[in-house]
Amino acid sequence: MHAQWNDRESLVHPASAPDYIREEQLRALQLQRLRAITEHAYAHQELFRQRMDERGIAPADIRTLEDIQKLPFTQKTDLRDTYPYGLFAVPMSEVVRLHASSGTTGKPIVVAYTQDDIKVWEEVMVRSFACAGLHSGDIIQNAYGYGLFTGGLGAHYGVEALGATVIPISGGNSERQIMVMRDFGATAICCTPSYFLHLIEYAEGMGIDWNDLPLRAGVFGAEPWSNEMRQYIEGRTGIKAYDIYGLSEIVGPGVGMSCGTKDGLHIFEDHFMIEIVDPVTDQPMPDGEEGELVITTLSKKAMPVMRYRTHDITSIIPEKCECGRTIRRINRIARRSDDMFIIRGVNIFPSQVEAALLKVESTLPHYQIILTRTGGMDQMEVQVEVTANVFSDTVRGLEAVHKQLSDAIAHILGIRVKLTLVEPNTIERSMGKAKRVIDKRS
Repeated sequence: MHAQWNDRESLVHPASAPDYIREEQLRALQLQRLRAITEHAYAHQELFRQRMDERGIAPADIRTLEDIQKLPFTQKTDLRDTYPYGLFAVPMSEVVRLHASSGTTGKPIVVAYTQDDIKVWEEVMVRSFACAGLHSGDIIQNAYGYGLFTGGLGAHYGVEALGATVIPISGGNSERQIMVMRDFGATAICCTPSYFLHLIEYAEGMGIDWNDLPLRAGVFGAEPWSNEMRQYIEGRTGIKAYDIYGLSEIVGPGVGMSCGTKDGLHIFEDHFMIEIVDPVTDQPMPDGEEGELVITTLSKKAMPVMRYRTHDITSIIPEKCECGRTIRRINRIARRSDDMFIIRGVNIFPSQVEAALLKVESTLPHYQIILTRTGGMDQMEVQVEVTANVFSDTVRGLEAVHKQLSDAIAHILGIRVKLTLVEPNTIERSMGKAKRVIDKRS
């Protein structure tokens, strides 16, 4: 059965794809793989074995899927504390590739892949692209960064496994991106949503009409983005915007993907087991209730990750998807528990600000949140770009837009914050992940 699932034709044709497996078959497969990966991690990962022994738990104690709750959590700090190879579960002679995070808060997180792990990664990427309606006839421009970042090569090998044509352009050089998109006839693009916003502006500045391009789909990921942002992208370009989800610690892109219904992200559950837990009590949350997403890799041999705390806040959608896939969905991830900051006792997430701003027509989807501290009190300022027409309008018109935006933010946050309107192209554009929050608190 597993060999068939690794065949490209079985992945893109619904009749035999694992995305359409009966639930009882999927749960049986998950249990089989959970027990096997627990034994593998216990035998080869010292940290996992120590924590299991401290709990008095052995791999043989995992008899049902619910028994996963007996296993210890893995945190991002565990990967940093064991840098670089401390969580590897195979000898280096079996490791065919290494990737790493950007390391913005210290040493990078290093992840490893065996040849079989790479095949699984290709498989879930093929299934991701199939969710977006992409196929072997497509020309896909890959504008994710290549290198240690998992996005570039993850998408690249997935496109090739799909049988489509990949344009390995990487990130940056926006004029060249637009030229290649037009001249090569790209039908889809992969990049961060914030970078695509920049490309929208750049193309329109070059006099490009999106309706004249064959581009029909965008596969956007690597950073949280709101449903309002998706609507903005689709409204400005006419393409279909799809959300791809992944983490370097788990595999890279390809853990989950939105489909044509645009209602949540399908998780490829035969390779990634998901839980939703209360981020404070660690207790499991029922389907439909929001909490922190926890992921266990079921088939990764080089570096199995058991019960990884993602800090991504979401919920499991209990209803079946209209697309026919039987693998479960989670709601799109627009915020992280560690992105939260508190202003005057109110919990605030950047995604809330984005949703509020995009409700006002004169706003451009470029903003920054500036955090400062005055007299021991945290202060928040939102700087947002507005269209050139607004700045050329009367003072009264500018004040009206300011009030609209201020009211929209206050309605969602429940408090009023300082709002500054800035001219177009004032806020620095990102070639990768956008930096939305500038924290100037000492």
